[in-house]
Amino acid sequence: MQVRGMGGSYLRRPLRILHIVAGMNRGGVETWLMHLLRSVDREQYQMDFLVHTTKPCAFDAEIRSLGSRIIPCLNPSRPWQYVPKLRGILRQDGPYDVVHSHIHHFSGVTLWAAALEGVPVRIAHSHSDTRREKAASPLGRRAYLKMMKGAISRYASVKIGCSRAAGAALFGEDWLHDNRHRLVYCGIDVKPFRQELDPEKVRRELAIPTNAFVIGHVGRFTPAKNHKYIIDIAAELLSWTRDAHFLLVGDGSLRLSIQKEIASRGLMDHFTLTGARDDIPRLMMNAMDIMIMPSLYEGLPLVGIEAQASGLPLIVSDNVTPEVDVIHSNIRRLPLSGGPQTWASEICLLRSHQRIPVEDAVGAIRSSSFDIRSSVAQITSIYRGK
Repeated sequence: MQVRGMGGSYLRRPLRILHIVAGMNRGGVETWLMHLLRSVDREQYQMDFLVHTTKPCAFDAEIRSLGSRIIPCLNPSRPWQYVPKLRGILRQDGPYDVVHSHIHHFSGVTLWAAALEGVPVRIAHSHSDTRREKAASPLGRRAYLKMMKGAISRYASVKIGCSRAAGAALFGEDWLHDNRHRLVYCGIDVKPFRQELDPEKVRRELAIPTNAFVIGHVGRFTPAKNHKYIIDIAAELLSWTRDAHFLLVGDGSLRLSIQKEIASRGLMDHFTLTGARDDIPRLMMNAMDIMIMPSLYEGLPLVGIEAQASGLPLIVSDNVTPEVDVIHSNIRRLPLSGGPQTWASEICLLRSHQRIPVEDAVGAIRSSSFDIRSSVAQITSIYRGK
């Protein structure tokens, strides 16, 4: 971006991008944004983060250390307060060349404010397939979603889906026919998967028996991730073999209730709940033997790509978007309607499945659309209006 300096000469400045998220805690969207921030040329692209909280979040310190800002903008549930505040931020902390909104339907509000302030590139980014949830919503909620969809259509200059299903959920089933629409897969940095392996050490740290067969899951404790189904799978599997152990990584509003459910069914000795972690690749490579994702819906789960980069066999529900399948020989798809017994049986079958060498797995991801270099190239091109 060029700006006119003294004497009429032009000076180059970084293109300025404002990402809008609820908060920069650990999750798929936030992890991808951190991959992006670490990998982009920060002399050319200045990224700041507008959040809906004043509470410290997991990535805040690193964001600031990389020269970016965390800007709170509160009360999104009160748009008559939120919109003036957001417009003030865009004036006082800007000018911003890009507003990149990651908050699904509420992007209709944020992009309206950005349009009023003359931000030239206004991006609505869909990260989740919420069509089932929307269909089950009450009438008032459906009216709100319809209004926000209309606002996005009017005020977004670019609409991005992280998968075909995620794009359809926010922009409509024929979304790819609009020239404003882009399909951009969220990529990962594979460098953390090139590390020394020490399974015994990692399992000791987690108090998991060294010889246990460990079934892993990474995800927030929210209804979409379907943790109760994992408990049902565990009960079934443990009736067949007692050396199975379940490692649940993540945090969220349902964590306490899930923990109580595990305890009430007498399964706590076979579960480890770690909370949020910053060493997911290390846990996948050293602590897990297989990973499962019985999700009710997804956009395109980044942890599914990370699991494949680690060489883990992966079982996903047929609700998980098919684009996640990069290393096809290492993935099994199962319907939730088959019941926990079907999942437990597949886990037993995959127990003898030979794990893909990490160097081969990493190579497959690097040559796919899910390498962070691909994300950077696509996103920066969009930011530049190309």
